[in-house]
Order: sequence, then structure tokens, then C-alpha cells
Amino acid sequence: MIKVIMRKSLAVFLFLTILLGYRFLASSYAASVPEVPVKGMVTMVDLGADKCLPCKMMAPIMKRVEETYRGKAAIIFIDVWKDQAPARRFGIRAIPTQIFFDKDGKEVYRHTGFMAETDIVAQLKQMGVE
Repeated sequence: MIKVIMRKSLAVFLFLTILLGYRFLASSYAASVPEVPVKGMVTMVDLGADKCLPCKMMAPIMKRVEETYRGKAAIIFIDVWKDQAPARRFGIRAIPTQIFFDKDGKEVYRHTGFMAETDIVAQLKQMGVE
């Protein structure tokens, strides 16, 4: 009888540990996703996944663009395989998808698929970002 109670207690303990660990990871990931669009700033958000091939190809481009336009435009990557809420919010049907917002938070342009650095820069310039 004591062994049965101990097994059930252990099972409950393990279940709660796993559940709390999952909730912690989910909440810490959600906290790391910035507000999109960024208020008062031109924003480009790239919705993709770390393991998607075109997304991997865009990763170094996104890093360069983010560094080049730091303080001038918000350049944000969101992994929609880790958090599907942004994909639903923005109506994403394929990845990667890039969405550009003006300073007022209005969507100005949307592109699906790999987007070359020159095209990203051209879009940002067209939106007044130098």
C-alpha cells in the first residue's frame, strides 16, 4: 500500500515538474518576443523558423540589416514554430514572411519567401529609412 502511494506521489511530482517547466519556458519565450510593430518606428518583422532552409539563408542577412539600421528601424525575427501566436495574428500561411510597418504601425508591404538584402534595403528606403 505504501509503495502504491509513493509511486502515485512520484508520478504527480514528475507531472507537475514537467508542466511547470513547460510553462516557464513558454512564458520566458513569450517575454522575449518584442512588441510588433514597434511604436513610432518603421518595423520589419521576419516570421520564420530556425530550421526552415530559406529562413536559415536569411539569418545572416537579417543580422546585417539589423546592425545597419539599429536605431533607425526595428528589424525583428520571430520563430513561428516556437510560438504560433504571431503566425495566427499576422495570417501567415508560409514562411518566411516579411512584413513592413510604417511609423504609425500600419502594414505597408508584405513578402513571402526568401527576400534578398537589396530588396529589404530598397523597401526600407522607400519607407523613408536612410
